[in-house]
Amino acid sequence: MEMPSATMVQFSKQEDAKAPFEDHKAYVAQEEDTNFFDDGREIELLHFVYGHPSISDIRGCPAAVLKAVDEYARTRKYLMNVGEDKGEIVSDLIAEVKPQTMVELGGYVGYSALLFGDAVKRAGGKQYFSLERNPEFGAVIMALVELAGLSDVVKVVVGPSDQSIKRLHAEGRLQHIDLMFLDHYKPAYTTDLKLCEHLKLVTPGSVLAADNVIKPGNPPYLAYVRSSVAEKKEKFEKGETTNDVEDHDWAGRTKNQYKKREGDEKLSTEVKGNPSLKYESKLINSFEPTGVPDGVEITRCVGEETNL
Repeated sequence: MEMPSATMVQFSKQEDAKAPFEDHKAYVAQEEDTNFFDDGREIELLHFVYGHPSISDIRGCPAAVLKAVDEYARTRKYLMNVGEDKGEIVSDLIAEVKPQTMVELGGYVGYSALLFGDAVKRAGGKQYFSLERNPEFGAVIMALVELAGLSDVVKVVVGPSDQSIKRLHAEGRLQHIDLMFLDHYKPAYTTDLKLCEHLKLVTPGSVLAADNVIKPGNPPYLAYVRSSVAEKKEKFEKGETTNDVEDHDWAGRTKNQYKKREGDEKLSTEVKGNPSLKYESKLINSFEPTGVPDGVEITRCVGEETNL
């Protein structure tokens, strides 16, 4: 397991997991290196779900679709989903925040879009944008969303996250983000957040939930959302746009996760964001669906300081 050094980021606020991990619900173990996705298993999952003996009961029921996805990942092959434990953290957050518009960065096979899109709908929300760069994964998400009966709320947007954010904003389809779930290319967490700040999509009242901040870890993102306005402005005035994202020693699997199909990743580093936004952030400890410890960083934008 790839863990950040304890000296890199000090967890100022933490909340323990609600309960120990239940071994009976563990996914198949994650394979080594980058061989744990994009090898045909995503299309295999689609056939598994649509060919399930209970397909008539699954149709139109998000919970039943999720159960079938979990069944595949527990009995066939690992899937890099958020899983039940961390999913519950974000679902509870949705019930509290009641977002009209929620955005997720990184949709994969649609587990989070199904779970959180359904939660947004039940909370009275109107739209859930699932941004996924891989068109095959995007097609899997669309098929499962349609099967679950969530097409009226969940909209899948295919393309690099930064380009999709800019396009949705330019088209007038995305004017404000009430809640954002970050679960895509780890070095892009910080740069995409800064892009959303720059476009005024993230403003006071917005809430962020970042996955995988322990496994594999994301010290640059944690440092940014836990920094004071004064600290961020100091870096801003020095012209430091990526907050050590490019200089951070990312583990090879994290940095090269999408290299096979997408080539070398290019971060959108020209945007400095809005350092005046004030965040309050805490880590909630939890588990990967395999049972490996992980956590979700919950960050609330609580104000904007304009007099520094």
